[in-house]
Amino acid sequence: MESESESGAAADTPPLETLSFHGDEEIIEVVELDPGPPDPADDLAQEMEDVDFEEEEEEDEGNDEGWVLEPQEGVVGSMEGPDDSEVTFALHSASVFCVSLDPKTNTLAVTGGEDDKAFVWRLSDGDLLFECAGHKDSVTCAGFSHDSTLVATGDMSGLLKVWQVDTKEEVWSFEAGDLEWMEWHPRAPVLLAGTADGNTWMWKVPNGDCKTFQGPNCPATCGRVLPDGKRAVVGYEDGTIRIWDLKQGNPIHVLKGTEGHQGPLTCVATNQDGSLILTGSVDCQAKLVSATTGKVVGVFRPETVTSQPSLGEGEESESNSVESLGFCSVMPLAAVGYLDGTLAIYDLSTQTLRHQCQHQSGIVQLLWEAGTAVVYTCSLDGVVRLWDARTGRLLTDYRGHTAEILDFALSKDASLVVTTSGDHKAKVFCVQRPDR
Repeated sequence: MESESESGAAADTPPLETLSFHGDEEIIEVVELDPGPPDPADDLAQEMEDVDFEEEEEEDEGNDEGWVLEPQEGVVGSMEGPDDSEVTFALHSASVFCVSLDPKTNTLAVTGGEDDKAFVWRLSDGDLLFECAGHKDSVTCAGFSHDSTLVATGDMSGLLKVWQVDTKEEVWSFEAGDLEWMEWHPRAPVLLAGTADGNTWMWKVPNGDCKTFQGPNCPATCGRVLPDGKRAVVGYEDGTIRIWDLKQGNPIHVLKGTEGHQGPLTCVATNQDGSLILTGSVDCQAKLVSATTGKVVGVFRPETVTSQPSLGEGEESESNSVESLGFCSVMPLAAVGYLDGTLAIYDLSTQTLRHQCQHQSGIVQLLWEAGTAVVYTCSLDGVVRLWDARTGRLLTDYRGHTAEILDFALSKDASLVVTTSGDHKAKVFCVQRPDR
């Protein structure tokens, strides 16, 4: 994406909605996918006519028939015991912490692991495209830019690197503080990350223009760019939540005290239009927040915390926490996954518990399938499960890992689930459902 330099606007010219950075006055254009009614914030979208956000029509050449059947280098075709996976990527030599799929075609994955390595590989056959070399600590964050042209990897020490996918060349790197989370901007080649010193960083890639958002003197433990691309919500170890204006660099809303959490935040999510935010914490609470007013409009607590017998002061809260959460795109439902293995489905309209689905071990992450009321969970028992949130019924499960699943990703059409595990492997599962 090309950016234009603003040599100095006349004083009477309406301000252009941009993300501003330290250093040269660079303009990052942020496009609204749906302009909607006229709004001052939409001025920015008019500046982005040179960017095409239309999904490219792609042909999955051989994807339907291209699953690997025989072991290749780094690919294991079969494992001892039941294995429902179609492809196993086995080039990592330690636990694989993270996975992300390229958003444009969903044909590539990037994985990062405890072996200080990250790889970009093909989903159809597990073939290695290239290694994201140069990390000297566990790679805990990895992801593709919105247009799939760039891939970023980040390690625990705070070293971030970006590669151009087509040339396989490193185009940018930066050393920040100890890394907590990393995410690409949904519209522009802009990378955000949170670090243990409380800062949230924003870089324009690859030229490196930088902006920092200074939080409290404690780790910025989780963060998410809102769908409008102009704001980000960040959660902190002290239980506070800040909604940042990415252009101005100031917090629009700060939730602390009783409005915030009573423990470190673990996860944050937004609904499709960005009007609602859901935050989770080790205090076992999930808070529903209005992104517009910054007010808490709902609090969800697991029933198990009050119904289970007391195990001693503080022990119950320490043994459970919110690990993952998300919004359904077609019904007013939210899902919250807990470390004790509970999947809670809440009705947002009545703010009541609709279903409680129990796992045999702790939930690591959950994802909603787009356009349906199906929730996917991965857990410490190494199993992926699909749940019907309308009924609370388990639809199916997928097995194959010999250790805990640490992360997973879902293709846009929900035909593939890609998992990473403590067994040093990443796996591709073909999802088959009778209602599809």
